[in-house]
Amino acid sequence: MKKNIKEEFISTLSHEIRTPLTSIKGFSQTMLSSWDKLSDEKKKEFLSIILNQSQRLINLVENVLNVAKIDSNSQNFIPVKINVNQIMQNCINIVQMAHKDYVFKFNKSKNELFSLADNDKTQQILINILDNAAKYSINSKIIEVKTFNKNDYNVFSIKNYGSYIKNEDIKKIFEKFYRVESYISSSAQGSGLGLYIAKNLADKMNGTIEVISSEKEKSCEFQVFLPIYEVEKITQKIGI
Repeated sequence: MKKNIKEEFISTLSHEIRTPLTSIKGFSQTMLSSWDKLSDEKKKEFLSIILNQSQRLINLVENVLNVAKIDSNSQNFIPVKINVNQIMQNCINIVQMAHKDYVFKFNKSKNELFSLADNDKTQQILINILDNAAKYSINSKIIEVKTFNKNDYNVFSIKNYGSYIKNEDIKKIFEKFYRVESYISSSAQGSGLGLYIAKNLADKMNGTIEVISSEKEKSCEFQVFLPIYEVEKITQKIGI
């Protein structure tokens, strides 16, 4: 009998939890039982694996908790003036640590751009998309990143090569559980919650996320739109 989407999600989530736990337990047991026999190099290698798998587990738990907050409408947002180029560079630096063999080419806007958004939530969105860009970049180790202004929004653009999304599937990738259906055919790790979370966070900050995918060049570009910071509009809202 074919599983429904929610059952498939639970099955995949269980697998995603077991995999890092199994690695952490296995390498910990090996180190405890064979400490004197292992070289310093092997100990360092095993500890790195334990650290990476622990972080993977933490990310998974955080995603599940974030989905619960979104579904219960209990997310707290603190809108502040954020520097668009600076926050993008910070997120690139964070993701670069996990994808050291990738090059993130940042074509930043010449002018300083500022948005009104929650700093932490914005970083969460960008880190998620940057990480996905590296995971699904098949034919190239280069991720193209840029920032620019478009009408009343500042745009964070992240583009990779090797992955292509059909037009009819673009809306689906932001649905909860969608990733599950394509999980088996993909080698990238993940529970399929990241884009659902990112889109909801962007929407609640009066922004959005758009996707441009080209079959010809096998590319996929995610554009995150956040409202520009305008002192005039803000002062009007608070009655100054």
